[in-house]
Amino acid sequence: MNRRPALLAAATLTAAAVLSLSACGGGDGDAKENDKIAGAGSGDKKRESPSPSASDDGIERPEIKLPKDVKHVFEGGKTGDPKKDAILADNERRITSLDEAITVDAEEHPALKFYSSGNALLSAADHVQGFYKRGKTFVGTTRYYDREVTFLKDGAAVVTYCEDTSKTYPKDRKTGRVDRSIPESDQDYAFYNTRLEKNEDGIWQTTSVLTTTAAKRCKR
Repeated sequence: MNRRPALLAAATLTAAAVLSLSACGGGDGDAKENDKIAGAGSGDKKRESPSPSASDDGIERPEIKLPKDVKHVFEGGKTGDPKKDAILADNERRITSLDEAITVDAEEHPALKFYSSGNALLSAADHVQGFYKRGKTFVGTTRYYDREVTFLKDGAAVVTYCEDTSKTYPKDRKTGRVDRSIPESDQDYAFYNTRLEKNEDGIWQTTSVLTTTAAKRCKR
């Protein structure tokens, strides 16, 4: 059984549904069984993500705050390439904005639309709504590792990484009950292949996401 539903690679929502990402107000939703990420690398050092909205580039960014019982660990430090570091930073912010939309009940989640666009935004909206429809959220620590950046000829970039959700657990939205009985399984490891494009405001937005669940390359 999956602890968290995997992010869909194909978009199935309408634009209206995306614009109502504020719809996270109560509801019955846990996403489907595919939300494990695996595969994007650039180092071995582990760190818990600081406030993803903190930035030295002068860009005014929406604040992102996760609940105290939800944590991210991004392995790998600076690459030494300022452009790659900027891309990885916006990738981190995108990941955190998605989990904020799932775990924080609010009228709006501006960060998700700030760091995602196109099919990636549509699939993210679908993923988030799945949690609410099933009355679920989650708690625990998610680890991201083997993070790598590849530049494309058209000016875009590919970020690949692994996700380990074996230390996360489903939580009932109404009762607050956390189910810690789920054993670790291959489904806790996923590999992500994402495309990022720099918009006119200087933000590296994720525009598409391909996910491989139960990724053997990420199980370590």
